[in-house]
Amino acid sequence: MPVFDRDASEDSGGRDALPKLPVPNLKDTLDRYLRCMKHLLTEEQFNKTQNIVTQFGAPGGVGELLQSKLTERSENVANWVYDYWLNDMYLNNRLALPVNSSPAMVFPQQNFMAPIDSLRFAAHLISGVLEYKTHLDDRDLPVDYARGQLAGTRLCMEQYYRLFTSYRLPGPERDTLVAQESSVMPEPEHIIVACKNQFFVLDVMINFRQLNQRDLLTQLEKIVKMADNKEEQLPPIGLLTSDGRTEWAESRSVLMRESTNRDSLDMIERCLCLVCLDDASGPELSDTKRAMLMLHGGGLTKNGGNRWYDKPMQFIVGADGCCGVVCEHSAFEGIVLVQCTEYLLKCMIGSPSKLVRAASVSELPAPRRLRWKCTPEIHKLITSAADKLQRMVKNLDINVHKFHDYGKGFIKKQKMSPDAYIQLALQLGFYRCHGRPVSTYESASLRRFQQGRVDNIRSATPEAFAFVKAMTEGKNSTSDTEKMELLKGAITAQTNYTRLAITGMAIDNHLLGLREIAHEMKMGKLEMFKDEAYLISNQFILSTSQVPTTVEMFCCYGPVVPNGYGACYNPQSDHIIFSVSSFHESQQTCSAEFVKCLAQGLRDVRDLCNKCNADCAATEERKGQTQKAHTQTETKWEEKSPQRPSDLTKNKQTVPQVLVKTTDQSSVEAQTQTLPHGEAQPLSKISKS
Repeated sequence: MPVFDRDASEDSGGRDALPKLPVPNLKDTLDRYLRCMKHLLTEEQFNKTQNIVTQFGAPGGVGELLQSKLTERSENVANWVYDYWLNDMYLNNRLALPVNSSPAMVFPQQNFMAPIDSLRFAAHLISGVLEYKTHLDDRDLPVDYARGQLAGTRLCMEQYYRLFTSYRLPGPERDTLVAQESSVMPEPEHIIVACKNQFFVLDVMINFRQLNQRDLLTQLEKIVKMADNKEEQLPPIGLLTSDGRTEWAESRSVLMRESTNRDSLDMIERCLCLVCLDDASGPELSDTKRAMLMLHGGGLTKNGGNRWYDKPMQFIVGADGCCGVVCEHSAFEGIVLVQCTEYLLKCMIGSPSKLVRAASVSELPAPRRLRWKCTPEIHKLITSAADKLQRMVKNLDINVHKFHDYGKGFIKKQKMSPDAYIQLALQLGFYRCHGRPVSTYESASLRRFQQGRVDNIRSATPEAFAFVKAMTEGKNSTSDTEKMELLKGAITAQTNYTRLAITGMAIDNHLLGLREIAHEMKMGKLEMFKDEAYLISNQFILSTSQVPTTVEMFCCYGPVVPNGYGACYNPQSDHIIFSVSSFHESQQTCSAEFVKCLAQGLRDVRDLCNKCNADCAATEERKGQTQKAHTQTETKWEEKSPQRPSDLTKNKQTVPQVLVKTTDQSSVEAQTQTLPHGEAQPLSKISKS
């Protein structure tokens, strides 16, 4: 995922200031599709696909009809793919949100010495949330600008305004992303605090005044005492939100039969966010353990019921210092989550907790416990959801690895894109592990356009495949120079596809749009989209994302297919944090083994770069010595054989020219012109390394 700079000198701007997402050329997309898939298919599969694609894209055929309708749609809506993409990526998905859909950011481990410390942290965090929400309400959040490729482009800010005002409503067949953007709905002025599987309303505005940190701490202390009252404890209703989306929609319908439950659901759905005060989860708090706890809460026996997964922002504050945030992903992308959480953490680090005695609202009303009327049917549904969550807890195989051998600093010294380099390492690691290339997903931001979300960078390029084969099967038969050229070619291919994706020219959204237009035109399922190759292309066995941070935290998420991996990475200057996930139930995957192959791949690519750099340096040194030797020989000859000026000139013309590489590229090019064509090429290659 591209990295963004922020500029405080501009206001948040409007949607109309940005261009609309373009519709790619049909032939270009079909050609790229075949190129992306050829090395992932058998010869028989590819030949069949090639015929289907040719027929689909034929002049006057169905492809051109769908393209014209898609172009027409693009003229009438702000973003032609937005609704199609949102439904396909999230709202139509019937899988449970934890692990399968909702990513988590794991904060630096906190050192809470006493129970009150975790509440102070929570109060400070809430205070930061309210400050950030004020910036959003005032529309004075600095505009994001793209960095990296096509740097300086203004970016769409809409996703930020859904952080604290949206909710994912479960449906029997499709969920709904509810955004509280109209003036009809009152602005939420409360936070829901989860503690011991109970839910409490924490009003952040009382008597038209926002609570300060001391007030917030006082209210949190009251909540903890109320939650400890075993006589008042209610069933862990939050577990229902961890169920499959269709099952949760049905359970919610059962809850809605009672007015008490309707009121409680309304308070949760309209809140700013959740703050989950978790119990300690055990002595071992490794990065891997903390990632697990963020993603699923540890199940019923730990804090799995202390969640409400439909809300976009759930801040987790564990009594043992295990803290982070879980987000419902349909409302916004990872970079928005990073920007918000970094703001909060930097705010907390930069300003000490303001718990000095201040003017306080006298006699603060006690926070309100949300009530639930639970019939035997609801108890049964909770038990079923708890069982499924527990199976998910056992199934998740996650490995958080800090690769300390080097970081993006080394990669930049090679004049290579860190993201493209790491993507190649992932391809190499997977091939080492499994002996084949697979469809790979890397998110690419489309925020350069109105309502832009993401498209897919297809990192399993033919060039990447050629490189990983040379590094594995051709380890001894392929020279280091050839491997280096393949590496550079693969980096270039990855960089070029990234550029296509961020400018709206990638294939995935376009094919999705054509498919959905066909559905709207009631064409049935076309051969193009029933083809085995299309199904394979959308089975992302390797789902990857770069989520860089400036604070020592990391992102994690689960695989998107049962036999796949989720691979999130955070490149820092001298190390790279990887969070790799898979499922134990799959006989084909193992996160620890993949991490081992990935780390070895990173070392191998580094060694290749260092070896080629050393060879280049040695070659240059030899050339320098050769030139020096020629000069010394010429000088000695002149000293021994005095000649007339005309003889000296004649002699100099017979001295062979020596090729010398300099740091000035233009000098190198000028020198290559004095050599025969066949000898100039190696120097040209060396000069780029």
